[in-house]
Amino acid sequence: MKSKLIALALFVFTAGTVVLYPLSQSHGTVAVVDPVLLAPEMIQADKIEVVFVLDTTGSMSGLIQAAKEKIWSIASTMASAQSAPEIRMGLVAYRDRGDAYVTRIVDLSTDLDTMYATLMDFRAVGGGDGPESVNQALHDAVHKMSWSRDQNAYRVVFLVGDAPPHMDYQDDVKYPQTLTAAKHRGIIVNTIQCGRDGRTLQTWKQVAQLGAGRYFQVEQAGSAVALATPFDEKLAELSRKLDGTRLFYGSPETKANQSKKVAATEKLHAMSSLGSRARRATFNVSKSGAANFGGEGELVDDITSGRVDLSGIDRDHLPASMQEMPVEEQSAMIAETAERRNELKAQIQELAQQRSTYLEQQVEELGGAEDSLDEQIYRSVREQAGKLGLHYDAEAAAY
Repeated sequence: MKSKLIALALFVFTAGTVVLYPLSQSHGTVAVVDPVLLAPEMIQADKIEVVFVLDTTGSMSGLIQAAKEKIWSIASTMASAQSAPEIRMGLVAYRDRGDAYVTRIVDLSTDLDTMYATLMDFRAVGGGDGPESVNQALHDAVHKMSWSRDQNAYRVVFLVGDAPPHMDYQDDVKYPQTLTAAKHRGIIVNTIQCGRDGRTLQTWKQVAQLGAGRYFQVEQAGSAVALATPFDEKLAELSRKLDGTRLFYGSPETKANQSKKVAATEKLHAMSSLGSRARRATFNVSKSGAANFGGEGELVDDITSGRVDLSGIDRDHLPASMQEMPVEEQSAMIAETAERRNELKAQIQELAQQRSTYLEQQVEELGGAEDSLDEQIYRSVREQAGKLGLHYDAEAAAY
């Protein structure tokens, strides 16, 4: 019986791919097969792509602040799957026509530092007149993000807001049409309602239903768990020191991109809370966090991993501080930096575990966090990504 089921699943997968392949070539969509049709051993997601579609009008100040505090713990929780998936995040901030902007977009990337630095700039302003440009925001999330074409990817949108969409704009693409496109691209759409507006509730539930996602409601401020701990300050300090071990190299264009990343990192060290920096440290020492920590062209990791031969790098592509060194000194510097980095990672991992234990105790004393923003997001990820072979510890916490 089992062999027949697997054979049937293989037939469905093959037939579905053949039928949808021309569509993916002509319209930029991904050939999608419902994961419930496949045997669990046949699928294994190795990538998580998540876009937050966030209302940034005046009533959302509390939720925006909660998002700034919890993005790193949400990323860490997503990264805790047994397969240590690649994490890519993006952001669509939206308001309404007549406001300072309708949408602002940060594309999907493993560079969460830059995404977070942009999120830090958002302030809750405008709105106040009821419906917002939700239709445009969802359209941009589905059509203007660099979603992968990888079958083994969990693609998901979280729509977060407290007001329904304008359905009276004649030149708008309405959300049912956008959600049909999302389904063809294999993108799940979840909805998070802030507050208790009845009109929003009805629409958010319909969006989640059409988007094959979950609807849930949080208080206006997000109800996120953002407790300070005795370990935050030390973790933030270690995180800055860990960032100091990065040695970037590459072409002038690559170095220009690296400079932007370094600027984003410095900004978050200067402006974000201790708790946020502690959560970032925890994420960066995870396997999934390596892409955010190092970015493109990080010399120490590329050399020690064996991916790149030091002798094959043009001198003017090296960090400025190393260009005049003999090769032996360059190698010694890389080895010393790698050793220091490993020591810092070990310290961060130890403190992060102590911090996690402390938070579990504190949250338990407060009566749990079942209805918090972060816990609801984690629950959605755990259920939906599980169908794609991403397995999470059922007891893991999202704070």
